[in-house]
Amino acid sequence: MSTSTLSAVTVKIEPAIKQRVQRLAKARHRTPHWVMHEAIVQFVEREEKREAFRQDAIKAWDEYQLTGLHVSMAEADAWMAELEAGQDVEPPECHG
Repeated sequence: MSTSTLSAVTVKIEPAIKQRVQRLAKARHRTPHWVMHEAIVQFVEREEKREAFRQDAIKAWDEYQLTGLHVSMAEADAWMAELEAGQDVEPPECHG
């Protein structure tokens, strides 16, 4: 990553957190900047995945409310038990 693609930002953190970052950076033979950058990158990636999952859940709920199609817990459990047993089976069909 070249420095021309980076932009500086200011983040205010508690002195105790700053000290912890500095200790961790020293232990990892990295700069505090690297530790904070890595933390932000990992946080953003995790939260983007969490948000995508949330949006998928909202979409599934909206679709269920529109169509009423579903699979019961018993049907899902039975299907998953077959998968766990090593059987290559199709998921149960949705019904109203």
